[in-house]
Amino acid sequence: MIFPTNTIILLISVSVVLNFFALALAGNFNQDFDITWGDGRAKILNNGQLLTLSLDKTSGSGFRSKKQYLFGKIDMQLKLVPGNSAGTVTAYYLSSLGSAHDEIDFEFLGNLSGDPYILHTNVFTQGNGNREQQFYLWFDPTKDFHTYSILWNPQSIIFFVDGTPIREFKNLESNGIPFPKSQPMWIYSSLWDAENWATRGGLVKTDWSQAPFTASYQNFNAQACIWASNSSSCSSNSSNDSWLTQSLDSSGEARIKWVQKNYMIYNYCNDTKRFPQGFPPECLLA
Repeated sequence: MIFPTNTIILLISVSVVLNFFALALAGNFNQDFDITWGDGRAKILNNGQLLTLSLDKTSGSGFRSKKQYLFGKIDMQLKLVPGNSAGTVTAYYLSSLGSAHDEIDFEFLGNLSGDPYILHTNVFTQGNGNREQQFYLWFDPTKDFHTYSILWNPQSIIFFVDGTPIREFKNLESNGIPFPKSQPMWIYSSLWDAENWATRGGLVKTDWSQAPFTASYQNFNAQACIWASNSSSCSSNSSNDSWLTQSLDSSGEARIKWVQKNYMIYNYCNDTKRFPQGFPPECLLA
């Protein structure tokens, strides 16, 4: 697949700028996160500047933010499991709790050496998901760190990769479609074994001779409304929080169309076999 040189240069330039700002705003994993499972397989290193998750045949590992957020611009740099990562899933997402939870997902589905990762995205509202969109990436996500961002404000949810928007889920509550707006969420990440479905529908299994599998994290940043004691850190006059009203401009709209034209490999809104009685209403309105 060949793409215009000027487009690739633009994407690389945006990535460089974002990486610079991420370094300036980076948080500390010791201060911002708790390791929640893995029996020593998750490690915080370099004075809190690096976090690694590992997976072997016995267990994976994971972590969760110390704080809850109700709206925010969340950035994290990840370097994914290299080599033969088939059967592994690296998940990075926001979620509330309970059967009627809200959730905003990045999931990276591993593959055989030389085959591309699949970036799987989903949005849950009031416990209902089934809004999957999947993408290939325009780079090797195992060679270096790349920034994966979620913008969640009252108007929309936008997924970004190195500053390039790849997906938008708009607030269409006026049309009767639920939107995550009242349940504060934690940030989670985990590395786990999903060989029964992750790679080619489970046909390709995990090669445990390659274990341990390791994913790395750095430069976390949250411009967000922190939820504590049933109140938000953001006031109604939060004029400095430009992300609260941020939306895609014409350039952003063009970039998201470019990504979806060239790199999207699955969109639930086009799956006639799955929805023979008609697509979900947001597919017709967005």
